[in-house]
Amino acid sequence: MNNLTEDNFGQSWHDGTMKDDKPRHLKITEPSPWVVRFAPLVKPGGEVLDLACGGGRHGRYLLERGGNVTLLDRNTGAVGDLQDHPNASVIEADMEQGDPVFTGHGPLAGRNFDGVVVVNYLYRPLLGDLLSAIKPGGVLIYETFARGNERFTRPRNPDHLLMSGELLEIVKGRMQVVAYEHGIVEKGPIPGVIQRICAVSDASPSTREDGEPEPRNVNPL
Repeated sequence: MNNLTEDNFGQSWHDGTMKDDKPRHLKITEPSPWVVRFAPLVKPGGEVLDLACGGGRHGRYLLERGGNVTLLDRNTGAVGDLQDHPNASVIEADMEQGDPVFTGHGPLAGRNFDGVVVVNYLYRPLLGDLLSAIKPGGVLIYETFARGNERFTRPRNPDHLLMSGELLEIVKGRMQVVAYEHGIVEKGPIPGVIQRICAVSDASPSTREDGEPEPRNVNPL
């Protein structure tokens, strides 16, 4: 297991709380460096989904970059100030109860995105539909806790922790992996075991003789 350390790494567990009972995801306002690093891969002015947006730290960052951002969470009180933003759409929905989010009468049924950002949230039944909602050429930026995190802090429930290589398996055969990490983050608001991926839905035919997709820039900034 790699030891990943970042001085400014901003992490939160979506349902956790600090000692003052303020949710962790509202205590942390800076966007994750992983999101900042790969956000430039998203089509300029594209449609972006911030799933389980919490306080909207990533949605706000993407809005600043000129994106048209949909922020979805089961409680959107912390992003209520974005309701009137011309490039923001705030949706309150319980992703684990009621209609499926991406199908039927779900709030994102029929929607497709140039970029999807998910940080510190895992609900496996959503993952297949989530990938299907990414447009050709669209980008997935995903980061959350993994097995072994139970030694550090919540979440400790394996239902909320990725298995080693799980994000790689999820996108295998569907997306081109640009970057992947799995390991211990020692510095930051919540030390723990983190798995993260950036992948592109590249459906264009290869022009290479070996059929391999054209590589993407791993440092798009």
